Amino acid sequence: MNRIVLPGATIGVLGGGQLGRMLALAARRMGYRVHTLSPGVDTPTGQVADLEVSAEYDDYEAIRAFARGVDVMTFEFENVSTAAADAAAELVTVRPGGSALHITQQRAREKGFLADRGYPVTPFAKAQSLDELAVGLALVGLPAIVKTAAFGYDGKGQHRLDRIEDGERVWGLIGHQEAIIESVVDFTHEISVVAARGLDGEFAHYGAIENIHRNHILDLSVSPARVPAGLAGEAVHLAHRVLDDLGYVGVLCVEFFVTRDGRLLVNEIAPRPHNSGHLTIDACVTSQFEQQVRAVCGLSLGDTTQVKPAAMVNLLGDLWVNGEPDWAAALAMADVKLHLYGKNDPRVGRKMGHITALGDSVDEAAAKALAARDVLC
Repeated sequence: MNRIVLPGATIGVLGGGQLGRMLALAARRMGYRVHTLSPGVDTPTGQVADLEVSAEYDDYEAIRAFARGVDVMTFEFENVSTAAADAAAELVTVRPGGSALHITQQRAREKGFLADRGYPVTPFAKAQSLDELAVGLALVGLPAIVKTAAFGYDGKGQHRLDRIEDGERVWGLIGHQEAIIESVVDFTHEISVVAARGLDGEFAHYGAIENIHRNHILDLSVSPARVPAGLAGEAVHLAHRVLDDLGYVGVLCVEFFVTRDGRLLVNEIAPRPHNSGHLTIDACVTSQFEQQVRAVCGLSLGDTTQVKPAAMVNLLGDLWVNGEPDWAAALAMADVKLHLYGKNDPRVGRKMGHITALGDSVDEAAAKALAARDVLC
């Protein structure tokens, strides 16, 4: 169904986190109403939505009832089950479609999809038992990373394995569930491409964004990425291929390793707006969240021109250890923008917000963003 959904209509969002919140803010600015469904109450999305429904994602009757009250539906994180998306699709258009969700929400299926189509990926093997884990480790080699096939993000469900003797211990740590085994990559950079595909195949992208992680959680993103232009262009080309191969409608992020010998390896696909793309809110003509609204509603994609170099730092719950951070100090700095997600429980490692800074160069923007975070506590 290729119906265009115009402002004034209602967008349904499965999920209640910060991605849904920023999507809802963009949608409401454009004149849409927003309904959200998640198991929580007073969620980051629910705080700014027109209607918040609390229900489990496997309550398919609740999802069908929710679908009857919206004009189009999307999801704000990929761990919503395909069955939930399919239940909604019985009554309303869901974008992106459940088939893309099915592939990208499970690492083994995603890696198989990429490898079968000739994308450059890290050597990997699949395992559904301890015996298969041992076989996979022999094929991939050590050191290796063992990841749960499902429900993983921010390093959750991932374990490095340096000795074959540790296989049984790691198998227990991941709960004896299906896993994927990957070679440890010797990389110089991690980059991502946030891009969108419209109903008619229109393509738009935000170039290559450079990402630095700490404890498996994204810490700093800078745009444009500090990599050669040819390599950044190749990453955009590969992201375009992924969107087309998935028949995708919406915003998607492809994460890459840049190897020490200058090659790109696709690491993961995120079928949604992405943490590394948050800087587009302040740095680009059209943010990734407005772009998601445009795509899922069947509108033309927006201009992705970046007005200045930008950097973003995540704000984790660790910053609250000594009390409320000093927001006034950060906001006194030039070209600094604060985004808080409305979460009440600042747990260590939990994403509570982010800061974006603009500059005349990427290095200047990064220095501003890091300095703004440093003065918070």
